Formats: sequence, structure tokens, C-alpha cells
Amino acid sequence: MSEFSFQKGWGQVTVGQAKEVKDEIMKKLGITSNSNWLQRLKGKVEPRVSEAKAIETVFKKYGITNIWGEK
Repeated sequence: MSEFSFQKGWGQVTVGQAKEVKDEIMKKLGITSNSNWLQRLKGKVEPRVSEAKAIETVFKKYGITNIWGEK
């Protein structure tokens, strides 16, 4: 289990919001490829504090506050 994964939050995103949420997170983190997105999503890359806050801000915009963890 990875403490840096945000799959728990991602699992709460609706299908209709998924592309928008993913695009926002990728833009905030400077990610341009799906492989980098998956590495971040699964917690294989430890986020800097500023990146973790950016991820939390995007999820909060969609009413999702419990985001860290795998499921």
C-alpha cells in the first residue's frame, strides 16, 4: 500500500468529471503523459508538499476530501 496514492479520491470522481479532474491535476503537477499520471495516482512518486496541496485543492473543488490511500 502506498501512502502517497490518491486512488481513494480518484474512485469518488464521477465518470462525467473524470477527464476534467485528471486534466486539472496533470496541469497543476506539470504531467504530460498517462504513464506519469499513473505513477502519481498509484503513489509511486512521492509528491512535494506543494503538489499534495494542489491535488487536494482539485479534489476539494469537486467535494472530495478523503483522497489519500489506495481504496
